[in-house]
Amino acid sequence: MTAHVPNSGSMIGVDAPGSAVWLSRSDNPNRKLAHTLELVEADGTLVGVNTAHPNGLVATAIAAGTIPELAGYPRLRREVKYGKNSRIDVLLEEDGRPPVYVEVKNVHLRRPHIGDGLGAEFPDCVTARGAKHLEEMTEMVRQGARAVMVYLVQRNDCAYFRVTADIDPTYDAGLRRARESGVEAVCWSCRITPEAIELDRPLPIRMD
Repeated sequence: MTAHVPNSGSMIGVDAPGSAVWLSRSDNPNRKLAHTLELVEADGTLVGVNTAHPNGLVATAIAAGTIPELAGYPRLRREVKYGKNSRIDVLLEEDGRPPVYVEVKNVHLRRPHIGDGLGAEFPDCVTARGAKHLEEMTEMVRQGARAVMVYLVQRNDCAYFRVTADIDPTYDAGLRRARESGVEAVCWSCRITPEAIELDRPLPIRMD
């Protein structure tokens, strides 16, 4: 069976031959492939690899008040144009308060680090687009808005989050500069079953 893989990263850590996978099926006759890769069993747990889901998951969680840093805004819009030919994943607004620009990143990579346990990591390949987003988020802060990076870990077996400086040192440096300039960052892991994916718990962010 040939299935669509909605993930533009390298997918290291979830690419072992013979891994159990879960596919969804679409009845859309205009699709080239009817099936989509959704979950991969890796390291004894289910891992979500469909990068089309995190934006909706985070928007739903914000609306439900699950993420404290983003709670309390009555208006939520998605895919709003901003910056230079970009669209923000979520824009939160309330009269009398600065708008909040929310950029969501999908995370599925997990690697062991000596003395640190098992951490979720992003990105799994060089991401020039991700670095551009950090610059645009920094500009929003300069203009008086809030800007929040949300790293959504589509697995539940990680103790913390860190950037893969060895894979993309430019992104690592960019996130450090962005946070120093006022861009906020939060990370949440997910609880995943074959039936549902939902936010589970916040993870600490390590920049050491």
